[in-house]
Amino acid sequence: MTASHAAAAPGSTQVYRRLLRYVWPHWRQFAISVFGMVVFAATEPALAALMKPLLDGSFVQRDPQTIRSVPILLVSLFVLRGVAGFLNEYFMKWVGRKVVATLRCEIFDYLLHAPARFFDRNASGLLVGKLVYNVEQVAQASTNAVTSLIRDSLTVVLLLAWMLYLNGMLAMIFLVVGPTLALALRYAAKRFRKLARRIQDSVGDIAHNSQQVIEAHRVVKAFGGQEYEAERFGRINERNRRQGMKLIATDALGSPVVQLISAAAMGTIVYLSTMEGMREQVTVGTFMSFVVAMGMLLAPIKRLASVNVQLQRGITAAESIFELLDSEREHDTGRLHLGRANGEIEFHQVSHAYSGEGSRVLNRIDLRIEPGQTVAFVGRSGSGKTTLVSLLLRLYDPSAGEILVDGVEIRQLQLASLRAQIAMVGQDVTLFNDSVTRNIAYGQPGDVDASRPREAARAAHALEFIEALPQGMDTQIGDDGVLLSGGQRQRLAIARAILKDAPILVLDEATSSLDTQSERHIQAALDNLMRNRTTLVIAHRLSTIEKADRIVVLHQ
Repeated sequence: MTASHAAAAPGSTQVYRRLLRYVWPHWRQFAISVFGMVVFAATEPALAALMKPLLDGSFVQRDPQTIRSVPILLVSLFVLRGVAGFLNEYFMKWVGRKVVATLRCEIFDYLLHAPARFFDRNASGLLVGKLVYNVEQVAQASTNAVTSLIRDSLTVVLLLAWMLYLNGMLAMIFLVVGPTLALALRYAAKRFRKLARRIQDSVGDIAHNSQQVIEAHRVVKAFGGQEYEAERFGRINERNRRQGMKLIATDALGSPVVQLISAAAMGTIVYLSTMEGMREQVTVGTFMSFVVAMGMLLAPIKRLASVNVQLQRGITAAESIFELLDSEREHDTGRLHLGRANGEIEFHQVSHAYSGEGSRVLNRIDLRIEPGQTVAFVGRSGSGKTTLVSLLLRLYDPSAGEILVDGVEIRQLQLASLRAQIAMVGQDVTLFNDSVTRNIAYGQPGDVDASRPREAARAAHALEFIEALPQGMDTQIGDDGVLLSGGQRQRLAIARAILKDAPILVLDEATSSLDTQSERHIQAALDNLMRNRTTLVIAHRLSTIEKADRIVVLHQ
């Protein structure tokens, strides 16, 4: 995050309030958890209070009634404490997992509807880091941290109240050290938050670097890049380790400081309790009850001191997540819906640059394509052929000019309606770790009749190799179709376009991965597919464009 962005970032209170809005739909479970916290916190001073009758009544006065009742009360207190602890832990964690699930769904939904330029600017590993790591940090802040803040704060208040009831003068010593503890916690909170942000950035770098190596493992091996990648990962990993150790050091130093301040107060209280004037006012049971309450204060105070780590990590993670969720989405402002388009396309004075100050990739393009016409686009790499198609799909909006389909400006159409009119087979085929059937029928609503993907595969000349696979059409093809050859992957992409049966067809180097024999089969299938469709062909091979009705040359 840039310095200006950081300066404009919302405060931690505002971020946490927004985070807690995700808890509100589950307020009943949250209320049960809070009830468990209150009961659990109340058992702490109750346990300390039992020390007074236990010692004064049992050992000093030797009262038979007290001797019989105190053990029963002690066991009952721990039963109540166990039930309350279960209600607190279970329902708070239940709410936390619901928050995690909701946030992940919202992030994933944004990624599905983010504009193409968002992915141009953000590495996929960093986005995956937010989806996985940052959301878990938010879960800690919305469950464990909340539990500690409510339950431990209430425990401290109730124990202090009991100590004040036993002896106000001794209890005041603990109240005097409160501002000192507050200052220590405030300093720690600022440092925790700064370090947490650095750690999240370094985790994103680790995810991004790892993903690159995994996806490009063939290139890494072929070019002997293992040593270089290992050194680069080592630097990133070491940076993450150093930031983590700084956080650990801050946490490790913070807790002893808090305990030292508390122990100093306890030592002073023990000293004052043994003074001549005080011994006459304090019985053995009162003194032990006071000391037990004082000892029980240390654990919740320690947890409250360390809760800053989880809380600040969670707030920093939430800032990152909300920044993502508040980012711009695809502009889907169109209201018109097309049935099945005739396929007329018109580019009118279309210009485009990928950045506001960059040079134009396309400059004042005027082109009209009639329904059913096949138009081939040729030109050098970088001349704008693929950009022209991307603008038609509204992956980007043109910097100037307009594009019309059947006489309607495409920005007036609903995105789903526009893209339903276009089938595309690209040079870089994307397949999913799913069955052959689901890859061919990808994007089709509802359950598709099994015969349709099979017929599409036959038309794409893919059925022969599909039937040779272990489970035929039900074979899982691996991540991005890694178990298939380049030509087989291309034919599955063509089968997917055939099944979509859209009136506009885009072929972007669609036969680039095929050998000569396979290309002949595919070209025959494409000839059938292109019939009565408006087809935009981007290709370098003469065989791909020789049957086009028009050839458009893009240059500078």
